[in-house]
Amino acid sequence: MSQQHEPVVRTPAGAVRGSREGTGERYRAIPYATTPTGGGRFAETRAHPGWPGVRDGTRPSPSAPQPARNFGRLDMSPYFGPGWIRGEEYLTLDVYTPGTDDRRRPVMVFVHGGGFVTGSTAAALYDGRAFARDGVVLVTINYRLGIPGFLTLAGAPDNRGLLDVLAALRWVRDTIAVFGGDPGNVTVFGQSAGATLVAGLLAAPAAKGLFRRAIMQSGSGTGAFTPQQARRITAAAATALGTEPTAEAFAGIPDSRFLDILPALSGVDLKTETATDPLAGLSPFSLVLPVQPADALTEGPAGDVDLLIGTNTEEGHLYLVPQGKFGTSTDTDVLAVATATVSSPRAALAALRAVHPDAGPGQLRSALLGDALFGRGSARMREAHAELAPGRTFAYSFAHRSTALDGQLGATHTVELPFVFDLADEPWLHGDTGLLGRGAAPEGLAREVHRAWVDFAGHGDPGWSPYTGGTESVQVFGA
Repeated sequence: MSQQHEPVVRTPAGAVRGSREGTGERYRAIPYATTPTGGGRFAETRAHPGWPGVRDGTRPSPSAPQPARNFGRLDMSPYFGPGWIRGEEYLTLDVYTPGTDDRRRPVMVFVHGGGFVTGSTAAALYDGRAFARDGVVLVTINYRLGIPGFLTLAGAPDNRGLLDVLAALRWVRDTIAVFGGDPGNVTVFGQSAGATLVAGLLAAPAAKGLFRRAIMQSGSGTGAFTPQQARRITAAAATALGTEPTAEAFAGIPDSRFLDILPALSGVDLKTETATDPLAGLSPFSLVLPVQPADALTEGPAGDVDLLIGTNTEEGHLYLVPQGKFGTSTDTDVLAVATATVSSPRAALAALRAVHPDAGPGQLRSALLGDALFGRGSARMREAHAELAPGRTFAYSFAHRSTALDGQLGATHTVELPFVFDLADEPWLHGDTGLLGRGAAPEGLAREVHRAWVDFAGHGDPGWSPYTGGTESVQVFGA
């Protein structure tokens, strides 16, 4: 396509050339913040000063430095994307829009997951064509990850990845109208680590006025590290790097070295007298807060925000089935997970076995993991928001079981994403090692889930009654 036929939009920071893609227009790699290099990797997020001429927005931007991640037999490349695309200017966002006109369409801002260490806007699962088709302006964002994004350091603000998300939301407030979006009707939604960041936004005073609705997919309102836990990770990182735990000392260390030491951080014991590891050892990074988001909602915008929140019914399978650990799990493995994730492990196991008397060790281990990582924290957030903002909380459970990996993968973590983005028929999600497994996706399920998200973003009603407590007010998808 020649450049004269490609759309150009003029933003307050400068002009951007995009591309026309079937259902609308796509603008990629738009910087919302200054380039994080050297000591700037540990600084407060600053708005991008702008650019001269017309910026090329037809190709993906660099991504935050990140390690490769391997999920055994399961192909997770549609979720993680291409990995580290090297380049300094990665604090960028992509916009999909039905058109750059003066209409005021609902805006949805997506915050990707990936354990606070991986992920980017370039992941195939975050294609926004279905949202543009259905009259929504979709924004997907990159943010700082790993050590630059979340390690506590003297001389640096905490939660720099969250500060990036806040900066991107300010960009949306100030700019999205030129993309045909309504800055007064913004829904921020995230999955996994991205949903935990959304929880942080709901409790952040700085987020007030930046969005009207929020969606948490398989995140946690209690997924933050305590300052004490964060200091343990910082000490381990400084020891591995042979330097002082300060932003000044870390400023001269290359990103590749930060990635080299990640394995040394994964084994740090984070259990304290007052807290267990909210990520069950799966990531050395999270938000760092003195009070969990679910317990601090009155501090942020949560009381004025509609919330759609839910989890999948077999979240923990992702961390066992692809690695061959599900079928080989033992009672000892189950007790180890319980000991690491709950304060009274034997009592918790007895209660779990009472509910699932026929469950084997793999199922029990998965249930404990799923509850520790996402279930308890989502339930706590759901209850807290429903109490704070009655009639504005909507709950769901995603139960469709993927047939991947000989039918064992099930309704695991991430499996709802193709349905939210209405991509469930894409061939790269199918086959025995594809996220959705062999055969076609259930007829109509993607349309149902996607429509609920679009309707919620449009007018705050996903199609079922607000949460009032109990399972009868939880919408189940794909049972």
